[in-house]
Amino acid sequence: MPRFMVEERQLRVPLPVSLADFYREEFLKYRRCLESQRDCFSPCCVAKVEAALTDMMAKLETICHQDDCDEVVSRLLKKLDILTGLSAWSDPKTLH
Repeated sequence: MPRFMVEERQLRVPLPVSLADFYREEFLKYRRCLESQRDCFSPCCVAKVEAALTDMMAKLETICHQDDCDEVVSRLLKKLDILTGLSAWSDPKTLH
């Protein structure tokens, strides 16, 4: 296959446009993980976590303009990880 076609395909990989997009993708991973574990939690717990995720994703643009953005989002992601155990499921070669 010609090299320019391979390079063109590689350029089509979707990349986050902003830091908020990157973090939004991370929150979506936890949402999908929570959905797959829905039967392990009470409906009330699932509803509260989903509401918190929705709220956080809506506020990401604002949070990402704060000086402590990385610390705030990191704490939230760690709390979600404790709940879902997603990092234990991840392939270590694909971690950011």
